[in-house]
Amino acid sequence: MLKAGRALLHLKGLRPADGAQHRTVVQVCETLLGKSFVSLAAQFETMRRKRNQMVYEFGSLLSESEVRGALKDAELWIQAIAAKAKKENPQFELDLK
Repeated sequence: MLKAGRALLHLKGLRPADGAQHRTVVQVCETLLGKSFVSLAAQFETMRRKRNQMVYEFGSLLSESEVRGALKDAELWIQAIAAKAKKENPQFELDLK
């Protein structure tokens, strides 16, 4: 989700500054994707915070249902970014195989 978000920012000519880059990507993507993605961005932000707790602090592990939900959210997020990229740059539709 983060890499897809960063790709969207780069497509728009944006680059997050050092410090709080992950949070910045979530916030800017929420704005770029529109109001229908506010709740999905909130889920992304929640998962970002949980990841930070697991990696940098003594945080609890995720449940299987949380992981499954996060994967579904990631799929929706990435599909939305891919659709926006293709709409803005039709060359993304080219099949280069």
